Amino acid sequence: MHIDELLYIVTEKGASDLHLCPFVEPVIRVDGQLLRLNYEKAQPTQTQRLMYEILTDEQIQKFETTYELDFSYSLHKIARFRVNVYKDKGAVAAAFRLIPARVPTIRELNLPPVLEELTRRPRGLILVTGPTGSGKSTTLAAMINQINSERSVHIITIEDPIEYLHQHRSSIINQRELGQDTKSFAAALRSALREDPDVILVGEMRDLETIQLAITAAETGHLVFATLHTNNAAESIDR
Repeated sequence: MHIDELLYIVTEKGASDLHLCPFVEPVIRVDGQLLRLNYEKAQPTQTQRLMYEILTDEQIQKFETTYELDFSYSLHKIARFRVNVYKDKGAVAAAFRLIPARVPTIRELNLPPVLEELTRRPRGLILVTGPTGSGKSTTLAAMINQINSERSVHIITIEDPIEYLHQHRSSIINQRELGQDTKSFAAALRSALREDPDVILVGEMRDLETIQLAITAAETGHLVFATLHTNNAAESIDR
């Protein structure tokens, strides 16, 4: 068994997620319900082999140091997945989330029309906030897609990992992934300011330096988008 075999099933069944855990059959989520696949229960050596086959040496080293790893994985141009690898009772486990191939539009997501107006601003800092799973990444992707469709600008995204793939349309767009293209959000943001950007997307503002750099970028004539794991506007200001 190879991980691609299981991911093909995810796409064929219209599933949103794949869970690979020791001592249980591979599990997929279809329409919100968990379904066990017709495979034997995975042993710890098997889950480790399946995951290590698709990791680079650097990723394996990082995982064995931190016991957690986020990255994106492409299935032969058929689909892309956001992957989280973690430890489960000392064994390797993983969760795969299917990323839609096409970037949704703001209107398709039934988001307020004001978001389209925000994408036309020449400068400033726009924060998309909310708890995990609330749709922050998809909302940002739709807003970047709106800019890419309407404006001739240079867009730089800094993500961990890259989820939606954007094509060069009206804009030029460069997408950088932590661990693959840069070492940290702060380092990539410092570099971005020297790369003639008009629009910058920061996948997550995790530390004080990144927040300070994002504010500096917004104050010096750039339109900056970022996310925060907060529940409301007041918490975002406190952060």
